[in-house]
This record gives sequence, structure tokens and C-alpha cells, in this order.
Amino acid sequence: MRRIALSCVLAFALASCSALADSNESGQSAPSGGLEQAKVTVGTLPIVDTVTVAIAQQKGYFKQEGLEVELKTLTGGAAAVPGLVNGELHFAFGNFVSFFSAQAKGVADLKLVADGYQATPGMFLIMRGKNSAIGKPQDLTGKKVAINTKNNIAELTARSALEANGVDPKTVQFVEIPFPDMQAAVERKNVDAAFMVEPYITQSQRSAGMTPVVDVATGATQDVPIAGWATSSKFAGTNPKTVAAFQRAIVKAQQDAADRRNVEEAIPTYAKVDKDTASLLHLGTWPTTLNAVRLQRVIDLMRKHGVLDKDVNVEAMIVTQKS
Repeated sequence: MRRIALSCVLAFALASCSALADSNESGQSAPSGGLEQAKVTVGTLPIVDTVTVAIAQQKGYFKQEGLEVELKTLTGGAAAVPGLVNGELHFAFGNFVSFFSAQAKGVADLKLVADGYQATPGMFLIMRGKNSAIGKPQDLTGKKVAINTKNNIAELTARSALEANGVDPKTVQFVEIPFPDMQAAVERKNVDAAFMVEPYITQSQRSAGMTPVVDVATGATQDVPIAGWATSSKFAGTNPKTVAAFQRAIVKAQQDAADRRNVEEAIPTYAKVDKDTASLLHLGTWPTTLNAVRLQRVIDLMRKHGVLDKDVNVEAMIVTQKS
């Protein structure tokens, strides 16, 4: 009996030690599945570009990886950087221009964990109002154009497209206005035109008769990488399993997005778009891997248009996906 009692005491002691070992410094139990952190906050925008985060939630991909994701709406891709730096966001969707600019200036030390969206014709348009006198790209000279965030992929591609059409980008005044407010800004004549993305392109065409002036996802910017998912170098270094789990969930959703039906099913709830509009959207593509050579195109465009004064080691920023 004494041997049995002693065995029980030892078993209890070992169990207690194990429980303590599985606890983090705050006294909370470590997340199941071996993740360093199960609850994560993800910065995103309610636009077509980021629909894969909605697909991942709706299909339970995050849950399957042991992640509990809280989405936080951002005003633009550039807003992701300070959130990642101060730890308010664990992951965030942002345009590559903002990420590379922050990295080059030493504002942030970022890691790219997954690709997000790639341009195709028809999905990045500078739009004019129904009765606007603007008829061609050259008419944008000296005009005000709404843009969601300055010095981002939108402004960079806009400058490239304007230049290709014989317009000096320096003569165009870019005004920061959130995507959801652009249509109203054009209708009120606060701006002369607006750089729009889906679903706002199709919505403005259907409800306000807005029409495109120039497609900025053609020519030198056709198929250009637009945005991706990033985290801070610090978070990636201390939470490699959590990062890998997020990568796997997003990549599954990116694969699903290749089937337009999955996008149309997720968009109405995620981006507040009716089903009829969803069926008309101009879609880009959702790459499933990060490619340093492809991303270098963004760096080259930034250097050409004076947005970046030195190179960025893109390959060093990429966190290799783990199956």
C-alpha cells in the first residue's frame, strides 16, 4: 500500500510539473497543437483582394490549425505597418510598396508570410463620374484623384500608367480617401476621379454610372504583385509554429480562390456586396507561393518612380512555407 501511495504522489508531482511547463509566463496554458500563440489579431481590409481570409474563416482552415483569429479593419495597407510594429497586429494584409518602404527606411523589420493578390486587367481602374468632362488619361493632368493611401501600390501603379499615357504624374494631385467613400467624393466633386478597386468599381458602375478613364493594371504593371500577408520579424522569431499555421490556412484559401464560386460565396458577407454585383466583379489572382524574383518587380518600379532610394533584400524577408 505504501508503494502504491508513493507512486500516486510521484505521478501527481510529475503531472503538476508538466502543467507548469506548459504554462506561459502570464500563467495561461499554452495553446493546444503546440502553437506558441493561438489567439491572433489580423489586420485586413473588406475588399476583394483579402477575400481569402474570409474563405479561411468560413471553411474552418484557421480552426483546423488551432488558430483563433480576430479580424481588425484597416484604412489601407500602409496602416498595417504601425500595427505590426507595436504588436497590436500579429499578421496583416498590406501592399508590398508600403512593406518594402518601411523595411528600407528602418521603420519596421517585417517578414512576408504569404502572397496575397496579383494584378490583372480591369481590377485597378481610375474612375470618373457619370457626367465628367474627363474622357481620356491626358485629361487627368492638373486634376485631383482619390487614392486610399499615399505612397502605396495604388499610387505607384497609377503613376506608372499615367506616365505610359503621356501624363506627368507630378501634375496629378492624389487625395487620400478610403475606398468606401470614393464614389461619394466623386459625386460631390471633392475630387475629379478616383483610383478604385473591387467591389467598389462594379458598385460605382451599377449605382452611379461611373466609367473608367485608365486601367492601371496593364502594360508595365500587368500581373504586378500587389499585396501580401506580413508579420513582424520579432513575432516570426518567437512564434514560428503560429506563423506556419497561419501560412497553411491562408494558402489553402488562396488555392480555393482559384475557383470563382468560392470568391462569390464569401464576398457578400465579408465585403457587404450583393450576389448580383459579386458575379460581375473583375478579379485578380491569388498566388499560393511567395517568389522573390516576382516581388523584385515592385522594387524596380519603386526605384524607377523615386519611391525607394535603395534596394531591399526581398528574399531575406520571406518566411519559407512549411507543410
